[in-house]
Amino acid sequence: MTPFFSRTLLSSACALLLVQAGSAQAIGVLQAYQAALKNDPQYRAAQAESMAGKEYIAIGRSSLLPNLQYSYSSSKNKGDSNSGRGIERLDYSSLSRNISVRQTLFNTENFARFEQGKAQTLLSDAQFDSRSQDLLLRVVSSYLDAKFADEQVQLYSAQRDFYVEQRKLNDKTFEKGEVSKTDMLETQAKLDVSEATLLEAKDNALTARNNLSEMIGQEVTSLDTLNEQFGAIDLTQKSFAEWKEIAESHSPDIAAAQYALEVADKEITKSRAGHAPRVDLNASYNHGASESYQTRGQDNNIRSIGVSFVMPLYSGGYVNAVSKQAVARKEKAKSELDGTVGRTMVEIRKQLNAVSTSFNKIVALEKSVKSANLLVDATRQSIKGGMRINLDLLNAQQQLVSSKRDLAQARYTYLNSYLKLKAAAGVLGEEDVRVVAGYFTAVN
Repeated sequence: MTPFFSRTLLSSACALLLVQAGSAQAIGVLQAYQAALKNDPQYRAAQAESMAGKEYIAIGRSSLLPNLQYSYSSSKNKGDSNSGRGIERLDYSSLSRNISVRQTLFNTENFARFEQGKAQTLLSDAQFDSRSQDLLLRVVSSYLDAKFADEQVQLYSAQRDFYVEQRKLNDKTFEKGEVSKTDMLETQAKLDVSEATLLEAKDNALTARNNLSEMIGQEVTSLDTLNEQFGAIDLTQKSFAEWKEIAESHSPDIAAAQYALEVADKEITKSRAGHAPRVDLNASYNHGASESYQTRGQDNNIRSIGVSFVMPLYSGGYVNAVSKQAVARKEKAKSELDGTVGRTMVEIRKQLNAVSTSFNKIVALEKSVKSANLLVDATRQSIKGGMRINLDLLNAQQQLVSSKRDLAQARYTYLNSYLKLKAAAGVLGEEDVRVVAGYFTAVN
């Protein structure tokens, strides 16, 4: 391999590594959400469904607008005719062109179909709003889960490193006769458990990142860091009654259930219209040339306009049957609306309580972490003074790790519950993502 070729290959490899390093940058909460808006498969499917749903109103309106048709036919006719004076050979061409217009003047079913189409479009819009908020909640929750998993890896790594150092210290002091074989076995047992716990934490962290990557459509290599000074405040600032009022006005799930009830109500009107009269305005223009044997050789232009009236009398019990079905489905829709309202209020109570509980837990666990740190330091000093033993230090370290883990979990639960509360009330938006992002610091 020539030196020039080697230098070229090396340069290309370096360039490739730089590109990969550039694409493997840390991603923040807001950036993850914005990426998911473009790449999340569920959200893209919801967008397509929303676009389809917007056409319901046009479909319903079409039954009230004029129906225009054009027909054309041309044929070559051959045969013979026996008129009593001998057989006459026939050979002629036929042509027919027709254009007709039908306009509904009175049709209960078509008017109900139009009203139902409007309700179906609004139902589709409400469902899309719900899925948009669901995307936000899924992405941020996945981000918080991935970050919590990362912190667990860091905590268990630090704990494992502590046990490694403690084992080294025990080995040295054992040689001097200052610790017992029991102390060494205790440290080794703790180290073995911490190794297994760390492996499990790494596996959970990888899974959490893969879940986030699938939603945002890009590889996640690192995440922003949660601020050390978390500064938890009461983000709710409203009573249950206030949140309930907000949900009743803004919840897309409740709105969707209400529109579904309206759709079911219009279906009753549509089904009962099977016994209602229909009045249409009809107009047509027909041009025919030799359309039949009797009119061969004739060129006719016929224009007509008129009104048609249809009064259905009996359809074998079909109308009564579908009307009963429609009434039953409306009752189902009403029950589903009641259920949606009930579930929403339960969720609001649950998340409102979760935010408050998490806030109080954060305050308590911050004190617990400080106390655990002091306990580790004090235990080290007590061991030197002969008042504590090796196991006491190991237990103190375990308590510190547990307190830090519980504090991290309380912080992420606090942020997650806040988002779920806003989602239950139907007012979750990008501004709330910015609120959560404010608790993080970008990684350089």
